[in-house]
Amino acid sequence: MALSLFSAFALVLIIEGIMPLIAPTVWRETFTKMISFTDGQLRTVGLFSILGGLLILIMVR
Repeated sequence: MALSLFSAFALVLIIEGIMPLIAPTVWRETFTKMISFTDGQLRTVGLFSILGGLLILIMVR
């Protein structure tokens, strides 16, 4: 169980690092725009991220 959790965390870090590595300007602009989002907009982004992750997990399993 712990190994799976650490593996999942490692994959998150790898995926999160791809965008700043490949396109730092686009990543910075996107991050700057997200700072100006309201709390509701950020929650919506978070909800869609969770749903997308769950969908991918279901498809893989």
